[in-house]
Amino acid sequence: MAKLTVDGLGAFDVADGQRLILALTDVAKVDQLHACGGNARCTTCRVEFLAGEPNTMTEAEKAVLAAKGISGVRLSCQLACDRDMTVRVVSRLAGSGRADAGKRPTDAIAPPPVWGTK
Repeated sequence: MAKLTVDGLGAFDVADGQRLILALTDVAKVDQLHACGGNARCTTCRVEFLAGEPNTMTEAEKAVLAAKGISGVRLSCQLACDRDMTVRVVSRLAGSGRADAGKRPTDAIAPPPVWGTK
């Protein structure tokens, strides 16, 4: 089990390897946005790491963050809970003006991950 601490909400035990987006929404009950359904296209699932940030990054995450000129955050749809981590949720449904958070992401990281370094 990994320990996921969400800034302002508390600490949660999550299954090793669970997608971070699903740990946030299903376990921590955060209204995290994921407008593209967790496919590394929209960047609405952004989180800021306060501790435990992985040194690896999928090529899909790297490409979309670079294309949109975004830095200092990670995409929760492209990360697995494989260690204790502390995050601050950046994009939430509340106050977004959206009707819903997005289609529920699949259990596996999508697109199939090609791993590199950050």
